[in-house]
Amino acid sequence: MPKLVVISAQVESFVRALAPEPRRRVRRSLETLAKGQGDIRALEEELEGYHRLRIGRYRVIFRYSDDGAILCVFIETRALVYQLFASVRDLLEEL
Repeated sequence: MPKLVVISAQVESFVRALAPEPRRRVRRSLETLAKGQGDIRALEEELEGYHRLRIGRYRVIFRYSDDGAILCVFIETRALVYQLFASVRDLLEEL
């Protein structure tokens, strides 16, 4: 049974700014994430509790909520995603 995928404003804005083909690829991957599919890995150390979804050169950072929904909180290119997310994680937790 597919889970509810909740997209943050940052993810929505980032995806909207992509070129058409990468945008389609990201949206398709988020749909398959709802089914528990995709290149998913649990994050470790200071990002424990979060997971990442790999979509080519992009990484979506998400976590599972207590009610089973998937909260997609951040997306960026692989080269930047972990440093940027670590720096804004506390702000996102407050939302």
